[in-house]
Amino acid sequence: MKILRVENVKKIYGKGESKVVALDNVSFDVEEGEFIAIIGPSGSGKSTLLHTIAGLENPNEGKIYFYDKNICEMYKKNLTILRRQKIGIVYQFYNLIPTLNVEENILLPLELDKKKVDYEKFNQIIEFLNLSNRRNHLPNELSGGQQQKVAIGRALIINPTIILADEPTGNLDSKSSNEIMQLLKEANQEYNQTIIVITHNLEIAKLADRIIKIEDGKLV
Repeated sequence: MKILRVENVKKIYGKGESKVVALDNVSFDVEEGEFIAIIGPSGSGKSTLLHTIAGLENPNEGKIYFYDKNICEMYKKNLTILRRQKIGIVYQFYNLIPTLNVEENILLPLELDKKKVDYEKFNQIIEFLNLSNRRNHLPNELSGGQQQKVAIGRALIINPTIILADEPTGNLDSKSSNEIMQLLKEANQEYNQTIIVITHNLEIAKLADRIIKIEDGKLV
């Protein structure tokens, strides 16, 4: 089943001589349960593509369908709710709340959505991430790899339709990078979690089922 459809998306920044075409008629589909890596050099448009898929930026042209809904036509409030309930986002620099411990950071999306916490699911996730003995630690008491695991846990706790990871290993050493990518791969295989990862590292991308390459805003 197709859960995401990107059709002829174009994103332009600036005007005149400062005009930059970040995305140039990009089209592709994503099937449920796929693990996709989008690769490309710095400035190729891959992060812009991820942000438009997440509804964080609107394209100048084109359509993005989440199931049968064109998110480009959704009201901002409805799009925010969709993102909070259905789209897990993992950033390069973790974006954890420094005053919240591991458990509180992971459960934050449920608190914001005023949803009851399923502690059985939480315990499964924290064990899956090998963070059971860190649940009361603050972010500054964790390594970079552990902080990224918390960010993945925060994405998984909402049982998202799709996880979008923007350079999730870009701030980590090679050992931690491999651990994070293996965790994402396991989440994909064990939970049938649909995942799109943005990366510039081809070796990391090879863990995905499908690789999409982007250069100068175009799929190649």
